Amino acid sequence: MSFKNKPVFTRSLLHPRYWGTLALVGLMYSLSLLPYSVQLFLGKHIGRLAIKLMKKRQHIIHRNLELCFPLMSVSERESLVKENIDNTGLALFETGMAWFWSDARVCRHVTIKGMEHMEQLEREGKGALMVAVHSMNLELGARAFGIKKTGMGVYRPNNNPCFDYFQYQGRSRSNRTLIDRKDVKGMLRALKTGKRVWYAPDHDYGLRRSTFAPLFAVKDACTTTGTSLLVDASHCAVVPFTMVRDNDSGHYTLTICPPVEGFPHKDSDAAAVFINKIVEQSIMAAPSQYMWLHRRFKNRPEGQSSLY
Repeated sequence: MSFKNKPVFTRSLLHPRYWGTLALVGLMYSLSLLPYSVQLFLGKHIGRLAIKLMKKRQHIIHRNLELCFPLMSVSERESLVKENIDNTGLALFETGMAWFWSDARVCRHVTIKGMEHMEQLEREGKGALMVAVHSMNLELGARAFGIKKTGMGVYRPNNNPCFDYFQYQGRSRSNRTLIDRKDVKGMLRALKTGKRVWYAPDHDYGLRRSTFAPLFAVKDACTTTGTSLLVDASHCAVVPFTMVRDNDSGHYTLTICPPVEGFPHKDSDAAAVFINKIVEQSIMAAPSQYMWLHRRFKNRPEGQSSLY
């Protein structure tokens, strides 16, 4: 979504149909004011309660972990499921932190490593495709980065116009702009002019502009070829990063990796295999903090049955 189309607050968003949304956003704001330790405690317990009401999502978490880590023992997998459920509840609070905390409060809780790689690319005038995965705290990581450097986030407008307004406002704080995920030309313009674009190629976005490539133990994971398109057309750097919360201290570390070498140009299939290796490494930085409740393997090659 480019700046000219950014959502604006109108009186229509006060209609009773949006009162639930307004109440949710108000709750997120109120909770963000609580001491951080209280938010951590509440988030874990809310996650455990919510997952009991979402049996289907609980099954998806179990199934994804079973598919990706078939050699993991049952006890290890169950432990990972429990941690992931706790972190799913924390995601509500971490989103509130990202949208409503002051810059100073974000900086107190997030340490950034590897910013020298961004500064080197700036000196070279080279754009960077910032490759992320959907960790539960990705919103907070993007906010922390934005305090230090500008960035452009690839964005899917929410179907609820009221929530979309607050989501846009929250995500565009601290030197961040947003661009619609369908605006490929806009992404290319940004990358060609030395800007940074946040990009998460780890989900199943459908069969259009995709190929099948290995991901963990799953041989055929539907993987976007958009990464290949953007890199080949803009000659930008590919820069992975991770956002990890320490389980003991609760402190976050955003790690910016050096630009990758050996990206397979002009070969979208090979590029999908390459990028999935980066995705695996990023997820394994904190597997319990990844969004396992997404149906990552919903699309299958023709003739293959559903994995769910």
